[in-house]
Amino acid sequence: MVKIRNSMIGIIDYGMGNIQSVRNAFEYMGADVKVIVDPSELSGIDKIVLPGVGAFATGLNNLRKQSLWEALSEEVLHKKKPFLGICLGMQLICNESFEFGHHYGFGWVDATVHRFDPGLAIRVPHVGWNNLIIKRTNRLLDYAQQEVDVYFVHSYYVEAHDQDMVVATCEYGREFCAMIEKDNIFATQFHPEKSQHVGLSMLKRFTELGHGA
Repeated sequence: MVKIRNSMIGIIDYGMGNIQSVRNAFEYMGADVKVIVDPSELSGIDKIVLPGVGAFATGLNNLRKQSLWEALSEEVLHKKKPFLGICLGMQLICNESFEFGHHYGFGWVDATVHRFDPGLAIRVPHVGWNNLIIKRTNRLLDYAQQEVDVYFVHSYYVEAHDQDMVVATCEYGREFCAMIEKDNIFATQFHPEKSQHVGLSMLKRFTELGHGA
């Protein structure tokens, strides 16, 4: 794989799931990668990735304990570094979540996190391959107006209140937001690192974005 120049990817490690598969995927696509555990390490980073699997509140608490909460807002909202949230990382940038109580997230996007209703005759969690329904042209997916398969693992879904930022949705008991693009902020409910050629293509496009996206 050809090396991607001038793109240092910072993957945030806040104890929420195994980040090695995300790192491996970016390195396979030719990107330089650094695992970030301290805010002081963000200064030399060009793009930020926040992966994660687990409970919303635990993720919030871990980010605060590592003093990453305010630092990430500074890097993403003020310095405009391209940001990619994956799974829990997508949920944490929403306004709020109702997972085991009521919790406030980063509030970078106007959206709310809800639990799937098992009364809809669906299995929870939602695990496995499912279709993405592309809603508009975007900078990470080259499949406008087509359906593609990606890999999901989640019990909670994102309800977007700002439809302009919704890139793609998915049907699982109900239609939910599966992918977001807003300025320099990108996020996926699915796992691109586990979604084979579709996901790897997305990660490559993310590494090639310019500053400020």
